[in-house]
Amino acid sequence: MPDTHHTDDTVRGLLQFTIPTGEIPVTQVNPTGGGRDDPKTGNYEMREVTVQNGRPISDELNLEIDGFEFHEHKTVVTDFTDNEQIENIYYPELEKLLLNVTRAEKILIFDHTIRIGDPEKRSKLGVRDPVRSAHNDFTDRSAIQRVKDLLPASEAEERLERRFTSINVWRPLIGPVKIDPIAICPWDSIGPEDMIPAERVYNDRVGGILNLSYNPKQRWTYFPDMQSDEVILLKCFDTLRDGRARWTAHASFENPDGIDPKLPPRESIEVRTLIFY
Repeated sequence: MPDTHHTDDTVRGLLQFTIPTGEIPVTQVNPTGGGRDDPKTGNYEMREVTVQNGRPISDELNLEIDGFEFHEHKTVVTDFTDNEQIENIYYPELEKLLLNVTRAEKILIFDHTIRIGDPEKRSKLGVRDPVRSAHNDFTDRSAIQRVKDLLPASEAEERLERRFTSINVWRPLIGPVKIDPIAICPWDSIGPEDMIPAERVYNDRVGGILNLSYNPKQRWTYFPDMQSDEVILLKCFDTLRDGRARWTAHASFENPDGIDPKLPPRESIEVRTLIFY
């Protein structure tokens, strides 16, 4: 039975896409922060796509052109279930990485999500499962609103007059990742009509993301056998509209041929940031 790691340049994988109907897809976010969210509206479909091995081109990837990058990045965190370690050790580690990569003025790390594929462990820890639906984490409107939500009013007003971006940092907690690897669709293969604004309803606010509809021109990339000392930087927003990458799409994908059930389920952490220039 084949698994998702091939020595070939590509694999075939199943991804979930949103079917455009003219209706805004709405999802109720699980208030406990764990488990699967509840789609209220929206139509979805599974499509088999070709996913390219990104390791041979990892040194060529650029946030401003492709919308994502791949980096080796060690951490001294010993327990990612410990929020104090994440906030006091991991956040500063990522701030240093992102300042070096972006040369920005300020990095604001505002939350993180741990995803675990094993249902029993996921329920015990109260964390989320891997996301199947291809999406980007911000819309034009929701990115601006997030700045207003997270910064004092006077600072937000000043920051919104200049460029800001959002970058997610995705890391496996155990490796190599064989099950539910993350696939990324670069900026330059997303058509103008491919992104569908969608809403995520929280207890205290309504967030906006962009769901992806299927387009055969889209390209997909993954990094087979990712280890816990490797990260992917995903651009989720950029205020500039000068041709550079403004966002990407991403989701976990399934191997339609099946994988060895003895392999460990995926465990990962994604950290969300706003980056000010």
